[in-house]
Amino acid sequence: MTAAPSQRLVELSSRELNSRLGEALALYVSAMNYPPGTAEQRAPMWLAHMLRDGWRCVVALGEEDELVGIGYGYRGSVGQWWHEQVRHGLTLVAGPNAVEEWMHDYFELTELHVLPRAQGRGIGEGLLRDLLAGVPTSRVLLSTPEGPSKAWRLYRRLGFADVLRHYQFTGDPRPFAVLGRSLPLD
Repeated sequence: MTAAPSQRLVELSSRELNSRLGEALALYVSAMNYPPGTAEQRAPMWLAHMLRDGWRCVVALGEEDELVGIGYGYRGSVGQWWHEQVRHGLTLVAGPNAVEEWMHDYFELTELHVLPRAQGRGIGEGLLRDLLAGVPTSRVLLSTPEGPSKAWRLYRRLGFADVLRHYQFTGDPRPFAVLGRSLPLD
């Protein structure tokens, strides 16, 4: 799928994203409806993510080259905060065999966001498809807040299955679902 005619999808290097980090974080804060101070808190984390093995980023650019969507991720690995959180929760709920099945050789879809004014035009799906195209892992995993949303409908439509439901990550009171599927996307 391609983005709507007024948008184009572009893969960014870590250097290119770094140069637009403020704009990307403002998009993230807007899409997630977070308080403005969240951007400053997340910047060091996003910079650290750019150094991880297999990191990739795809953005959707609007008519004036402004960011209207972003997706990024990297190869998940032992020792990473998200990996350890999900491993712990999945072990408690489903046991070590489920951990081995899902958390071996996976791409962590870390962020996927579209500005609210640009949602509903296929941009999120375009970002997701472009981001995952050619990823050399056998699976993709992500976490998303529980509850009905456009993101949920997108992930379900693309065949993402429940891996772990109603999980609370350390430091966030909301329940999350961890979803996954095999790669490549069909």
